Amino acid sequence: MRQFSLMTAFVITVGATAAGAEPARSPNVVFILADDLGWGDLGCYGNRALPTPNLDRLAAEGTLFTHFYVGGSVCSPSRSAFLTARYPAVNRIHGHFATDDLNRGRGMPDSLDPAIPTLAAALRDVGYKTAHIGKWHLGHSASSPAPTAYGFDFVRACTSSNDTWKETNDDPYFRAKSSALFVDEGLRFIEANCDKPFYLQLWMLVPHATLNPTPEQLKQFRSLDPGVQAGGRNSARSIYYASVADLDRQVGRLLRGLEDLGVAKDTLVIFSSDNGPEEIFIRNAGHSGVGSPGPFRGRKRSLYEGGIRVPFLLRLPGRVPAGRVEDRAIVSGVDLFPSIAALTGAKVPDASRIDGEDRSAVWLGASMQRKRPLFWEWRFNIAGHVSNISPILAVRDDRWKLLLNPDGSRAELYDIPADPGETKDRAEAHPDIVERLRKQAIEWQRTLPAGPFDKNAGSNAYPWPKQRKAG
Repeated sequence: MRQFSLMTAFVITVGATAAGAEPARSPNVVFILADDLGWGDLGCYGNRALPTPNLDRLAAEGTLFTHFYVGGSVCSPSRSAFLTARYPAVNRIHGHFATDDLNRGRGMPDSLDPAIPTLAAALRDVGYKTAHIGKWHLGHSASSPAPTAYGFDFVRACTSSNDTWKETNDDPYFRAKSSALFVDEGLRFIEANCDKPFYLQLWMLVPHATLNPTPEQLKQFRSLDPGVQAGGRNSARSIYYASVADLDRQVGRLLRGLEDLGVAKDTLVIFSSDNGPEEIFIRNAGHSGVGSPGPFRGRKRSLYEGGIRVPFLLRLPGRVPAGRVEDRAIVSGVDLFPSIAALTGAKVPDASRIDGEDRSAVWLGASMQRKRPLFWEWRFNIAGHVSNISPILAVRDDRWKLLLNPDGSRAELYDIPADPGETKDRAEAHPDIVERLRKQAIEWQRTLPAGPFDKNAGSNAYPWPKQRKAG
C-alpha cells in the first residue's frame, strides 16, 4: 500500500470503539465540506475561469445536484444541520459559535448539545469507524465537549479550543497547506480502517478568509497579476483562485488514494460547502469576496439563493448514476443523516425529532418530491449590497419560495425554477400561495426557542441623502 507522509507531527484522539459484532459490509462514506465555497465556483457548475478538474471529474463519475440547500447561511448552523438532521434554530444555533459573551448575546449555547443524536454516533453504533478531520466549529468555548462526544473515534480538529492542530502565526501558510494536511491524515485513517466500513468527515478551511496561498500555488495564476513582477500585490482573484485550485488538487489526491487502497468502488463520496461565498464588504474578507454564487442573488448570511444554495456532488460507483445532473429534486443538509442511514443500516431518531427526510432514493436516481417544505431563519444584520439583504424568514415548497419578516413585511414570492435569480416577485399575482407559505413559516418560527434579534434584522432600507435645513 502507498505510504502517506505527513508534513507535521500529529496528536491523535481516540474514543471508544463500536460495541457488538461487525455488520455486513456497507458503503464507506467520505464527506468533504468546503468552507464559503459558492455554487458558481466550480467548473461543473458553470465557472469557466477557475479550473477545478478533480471536482469536475467527481461530478462526471457521479451525480450533480443543482437544488441543494444547506440548513443555515453561515458555518456553525449548517454544520449542526448536517450532523443532527435538525434545523439549526431548533438547537438554538443561530450564528457561528464564537466567544461565550457573543454566544450569550445571540441566545446561543457555547456548543452543540452532545445529547442530540448525530450521524457519526449512529454509524458507529452499527460498526463504522468514524473520523472527523479539519474544521469543527460546533463548539468554540474552552468548556465545549471534544468532537469525540458526538460519535467520532478519531479526531484531528482545527480552529477550536479543542485543536490538535493549532492555526497560529508561526506558519503564515498554514491555511494554504491545510487541505493537503487534512487529506494526508484522511488517507492515513482510511488505510488503517479500509478492512471495515468507515465514515470520514473531512471539513476544509478553504476558501474561508483569510487566504494566503503559497508562491507555488499562485504560479498557475500569474497571468492575472502582471503587476506583481514589478513589485505589485497579488489580486484578490488570483489569491482566491489559487486557494480553490489547491482544494481541488487535494480532492484529486483523495480520490486517487481511494483507488490505490482499493476502496473507491465501495465508497460514497459527498462534496459540498457550508454556505454561499463570503461578502466582500465584510472586514478581512477581501479576496474571499471573489467567490461566485453563480446566477443567484445573495451571498453568505443571506437567505436568498446565493447564501444557502451550494454545490452538492455524490459518487458511489454502480449505485449513484454517473454523469447525471439532477435539476429538479430539492435536497437539504438536514437530509444527510437520514439518507446516509438508509444506505448503511444506521438508525435515525423518530421522525418527529428530525427535520430532514430520507432522500437516498433520489441520490440513487429516483425522482420524487419532498414531503415537507424547507425553512430558514436569520436573526441578524446582513452586510453588503441592499439587493442581497434578505428578510428574516424563508420557506421553499416545491417550486415556490417565500421570504418575509415575522411581522408580515417584505413578503416576496419567487418561482425558483423559472426565476433562480429571484428578480421577479410574484407575491401580488399569487396571494393564495403567499398566505399558505406565510402561515407555515410563521407557525414554524413560533416553535423555535426565543432569542434576541438585531435591531435592523430583515431591513434592506438604504440611507438615502436627505435635504438639510438651511442655517
